Amino acid sequence: MANSEPVEEHAAVWFQASACSGCVVAALNGVAPTVRDLIVDQIAPGHHVSLKFQPTIMAGSGTVAVDILGATEEAGEGYLLVIDGALPTAAAGLFGRAAGRGGESTMHERALELAEKAAAVVAMGTCAAYGGMHAASPNPTGCVSVSDALAGAGIEKPIVNIAGCPPHPDWFTGTVGHVLLFGLPTADDVDAAGRPKRFFGRLLHDLCQRRGDFEANRFATSVGEPGCLYELGCKGPWTHADCPEREFNGGVNWCVKAGSPCHGCVEPFFPDVASPIYRKIGLPELPRVALDEGSGRLAAVMRPQPAEDE
Repeated sequence: MANSEPVEEHAAVWFQASACSGCVVAALNGVAPTVRDLIVDQIAPGHHVSLKFQPTIMAGSGTVAVDILGATEEAGEGYLLVIDGALPTAAAGLFGRAAGRGGESTMHERALELAEKAAAVVAMGTCAAYGGMHAASPNPTGCVSVSDALAGAGIEKPIVNIAGCPPHPDWFTGTVGHVLLFGLPTADDVDAAGRPKRFFGRLLHDLCQRRGDFEANRFATSVGEPGCLYELGCKGPWTHADCPEREFNGGVNWCVKAGSPCHGCVEPFFPDVASPIYRKIGLPELPRVALDEGSGRLAAVMRPQPAEDE
């Protein structure tokens, strides 16, 4: 017998900016739920995500796809906007172009247009959340995060940062499911970096399978060896994510389990502070993440350095 219970449709738009498509691939690799479950079935009882625009997987292209996006904007129902990738601003946005119903515009302009009519925004991946690889020094394209772009344009929308390079698919689908069931996250549900505490609330170092090696001073001397990878540049002691418990590729593996140091890719100042990736970073070199009360944005505050002996 067919289910006669009413199903509420939730429109969603996925806009790809300056990115490598890794966040899209990560979402497509979800296992429970799969991407099919997410866009075909009900992600939560009585709730279905109606994904209107996602250029990587949608059948339509060109004018057909652009018209669908435009119609979603004009419907005025308030959609969930997912943005992956940073937004180029240098040279009037020349380094990132996007199609619109009125012709070609910049990724930066198009993202702002879409955000203005969205009910909420999900910044998918570290590039969208904080600038990430595309905003790494010297940042010739002037890439900025989604939150900085919206703040600069005076657009106030709820923003949830799903950090990671790339994020675990569960972090994305779990956040979308939470929004549908319980509404937007409250201030108590996210950390100072705008990430859901459900996934980013604990220190990776405390969850790591090699934490015992750290306590016993058993440190690897080269990548792939047994032992803690801290001396090889592991950023686990100041990275907040549940990678060791959740694991990637269907719960098969994650960076440290595969023999590679954690890169700290979910943190706001990856990759600049985390680089060189395979060099140990001590506490004095690590900036403290603080909220600037004037702008409301995250800022890196360098720790006081010990005075040099004269």
